[in-house]
Amino acid sequence: MKRIWIAWLGLSVLPVFAQDNSSVFSGILQGNPFAATPDPEATVTYHNPVIPGFYSDPSVCRVGEDYYLITSTFEYFPGVPVFHSRDLIHWEQIGHCLHRREQIPQGINIFAATLRYHEGTFYMITTNITGGGNFYVTATDPAGPWSDPIWIRVAGIDPDLFFDEDGKVYVISSTFVLNEIDIETGKLLTEGRKVWNGTGGRYAEGPHIYKKDGYYYLMAAEGGTEEAHSETIARSHSIWGPYTDNRSNPILAHANAAGQNIPIQGVGHADMVQAHDGSWWIVFHGYRHLGGFGVHHTLGRETCVAPVTWPKNGWPVVNGNGTATVDMTCPTLPQLPFEAKPPRMDFDTRALGLEWNYIRFPEAGNYSLEERPGYLQMKGSAVRIGERGSPTFVGRRVQDMSFIAETNLEFDPKSENEEAGMILLNNGSHFDILLGRSGKKRHLVVKFQFGSVVYTSEQVALKPGPVRLKITGNRSSYTFSYAQGNDADTDLESVDAKFLSSETVGGFTGVYVGLYATGNGKAALAHADYDWFTYEKEADTGQAPAFSF
Repeated sequence: MKRIWIAWLGLSVLPVFAQDNSSVFSGILQGNPFAATPDPEATVTYHNPVIPGFYSDPSVCRVGEDYYLITSTFEYFPGVPVFHSRDLIHWEQIGHCLHRREQIPQGINIFAATLRYHEGTFYMITTNITGGGNFYVTATDPAGPWSDPIWIRVAGIDPDLFFDEDGKVYVISSTFVLNEIDIETGKLLTEGRKVWNGTGGRYAEGPHIYKKDGYYYLMAAEGGTEEAHSETIARSHSIWGPYTDNRSNPILAHANAAGQNIPIQGVGHADMVQAHDGSWWIVFHGYRHLGGFGVHHTLGRETCVAPVTWPKNGWPVVNGNGTATVDMTCPTLPQLPFEAKPPRMDFDTRALGLEWNYIRFPEAGNYSLEERPGYLQMKGSAVRIGERGSPTFVGRRVQDMSFIAETNLEFDPKSENEEAGMILLNNGSHFDILLGRSGKKRHLVVKFQFGSVVYTSEQVALKPGPVRLKITGNRSSYTFSYAQGNDADTDLESVDAKFLSSETVGGFTGVYVGLYATGNGKAALAHADYDWFTYEKEADTGQAPAFSF
């Protein structure tokens, strides 16, 4: 009898969970005394994230009325993009700090960086996990060129530079060990002293030092970069400490009742800047998850902005209650947006746009915009996507929950090991729509690879000539399509988006969409010619998360 009762109870609950989340759990949401009540009459002034897609670990500085921001890039090259803004809301990429292989010849895996400006020079300091450790590069123009690295013997990751008013310069990293440094040579001038332990959150990282009203403030991220991510702060009258914790820590967090229902989660790894009108702002990263039960995010950790109230002799308060929303209603600087870039690239230039990246250092001979004018010509290396080395790949970040990406490919593989096509990629796992060869005939297939799991669709025979490849994404899935000539698009396969999420495939990056070619173990003989590429944002038709537990 007990089993029958339990079964009946389960069946009776199922229709309830099939209803709209917002109505079923409205009582739970309305009963949250910690969450801010949105004002339906307030004017939305901007939207977070302000730099969508995988642009994590932001750091910002101001020069007059101009603002510059950098983010981490891990295995992608060029590394550490540089953005410019005049209002802290609209950002335009102007260059990269790591744009020459000679800067870091031992390989590239760049963690969080700090950007600072002092007496006419920009400084970018970061950690290369692949080899060398911590270093900084300099430039007089943030668009570049940037110098060769100055390596420093500092333990930990995510180093920060602080230029004090007396001319002394200090470096501190995730270990919270402080050193005075000779900024010209990178030589450490003092023995390191541990000045803080954080507040006890795990994986402390990304420290920054500020000076205000006679206090030195030391801010850092804690809790790991997942849902427990947060930002904490302490202060001292001496840069060497002791530092006193803010009793209201963390100053930024969504891993609490106040932030649990906000579509952006995992907020932290922040940096602050005082604007030219005297106001204070904080840049930080967070991720937008797909919604539904369980947290999955595909776009990576994205750069967001929020206002900070920082009274004299007081502690900074982020957006009133330590949270930040997608639709922000606070006053901003006068907004000065940049002209939107066209969605289509015809490969009729001498270089790819700044939004394009390679996986590690590219083999230059496998790419050409000049061999066939108006086309990007790619030749597959022996390296496959996801293997160590430099696969023939170039791509850009997916920046939207819903998007359409397309390309037109001419490719006649010479043997069955050669393939080329369009790809979605995150941390070595990838979904492809590709052209290959079986015997004497070309074919098209869709292949999904995550971890050790590989699925390959049935082969589609192709007519002679180019093939249009298309990937359509939304919150829940990706769909792969193709067409030839004047034919309508034919959908081949769809797959759940969560299988490319960071929670599934690991890592600290986000999904890229791009173009690739490979010889699958040996160099390809045929070249793949891409005529054009388009990426367009689509209306988000999925459901944003309405609740969480």
